[in-house]
This record gives sequence, C-alpha cells and structure tokens, in this order.
Amino acid sequence: MPIPMSPPGNADASPADVGSEGSSTLDKAFAALSDPVRRAIVARLSRGSSTLGELAEPFAITLQAVSKHISVLEEAGLVWRTRDAQRRPVHLDAAALQRLTAWIDGYRLQAEAAYRRLDAVVAASPVEAIPPDKEKES
Repeated sequence: MPIPMSPPGNADASPADVGSEGSSTLDKAFAALSDPVRRAIVARLSRGSSTLGELAEPFAITLQAVSKHISVLEEAGLVWRTRDAQRRPVHLDAAALQRLTAWIDGYRLQAEAAYRRLDAVVAASPVEAIPPDKEKES
C-alpha cells in the first residue's frame, strides 16, 4: 500500500494533512521502525533477502520473537515473504522505504526554505554598532 504524502513545496502542508488511511500507514511504518531489532532486520534485508533463521542469527532472542518482528514489519508494508520450496525468504520493500524518505524529505525542504528566508531577513537587517562602555569619570 503506498504511503501518501503532502505535495512537496506545499508550505501549508502538515502531517495532519495526510488522510486518515495514509496517516495510519505512516504511523505503522514509523512504529515498526521505532524498534532497534526491526531496524537491524531492515538494515540486513537491505543487503538482500534472508530467511528467518539467517535474520535471527545476530540476536539473542528466539526465532518466535524474530518472526513477530517480521510480522510487524510485514503489517507495516516494509517487508514481504515468499515461498521457495521449504524456504520462506523475507524481502525488503525498498519502494516503501523510499516513500517514507520522500515524505520526510518534503518537510526537510520546507524547513530549509524557512531557514533561508530567515537568513535573508537577518542579512537585510542593519547591524547597529554598540558603543564601547565609557569609563566612569571620577
């Protein structure tokens, strides 16, 4: 399911502008990525598909726990599983991550534009010289 985002360059857009279905999708994706184990699984899958056992190797948790993490990622639309005879490899949906990045990037660009406008205002403001303190005469 695609992750809707506000149109880039729309200065009035906010996260609340994303429809309730899109907001839910974003919430699920960011919630899924909030866990360090799931982020590590996504990082591993970015190098290629892996089985549950391969994904579980670096963690001191059960296969069942890793399977639950994969289910959360799958529900968020970030990964999917296929069947290859006895194997059930897990695959990363790179397009879903790209949509998240694009959504974040739209807001980054808006913030940078606001800072550039602020820089221009500050640069256009006259700088008042502050006179040095005069020594008190006794």
